[in-house]
Amino acid sequence: MKYLEITEKDRLLVQAAIEVVAKHYREERHTVGAAVLCASGKIFTGVNVESVGYGPCAEPIAIGAAVSHGEIELTVVVAVQGGTAGFPVIPPCGNCRQLVWDYAPEAAVLLDKDGDLIKVGIADLLPMAYRNFYDN
Repeated sequence: MKYLEITEKDRLLVQAAIEVVAKHYREERHTVGAAVLCASGKIFTGVNVESVGYGPCAEPIAIGAAVSHGEIELTVVVAVQGGTAGFPVIPPCGNCRQLVWDYAPEAAVLLDKDGDLIKVGIADLLPMAYRNFYDN
């Protein structure tokens, strides 16, 4: 797996995810914050939304916010755990990996590896992503 260079924008993205979950943290409702960096330089954030059955993760909420504002080129995604000291960066679940792939197959994801921030392409996290028969 090839690690990509961590930039200052990446660090700002992590901070944006921390800020959204710190502001809106609610145990058993909003425990994860996510942020998406777009090619335009804009950052969009979101928190997970829990319900009795299941609710969407924070990443789809942040991606939906970006898309709702006309952003179509997503470049970097990150999620952090709220309610925990240090707001650790957490990996996207399998469904979120597929969602990032579907919307931005060239995007990168920020992860924690032994306490260090790393960045990898979504293709490295989902090397055999589902592609429907309409895709070339």
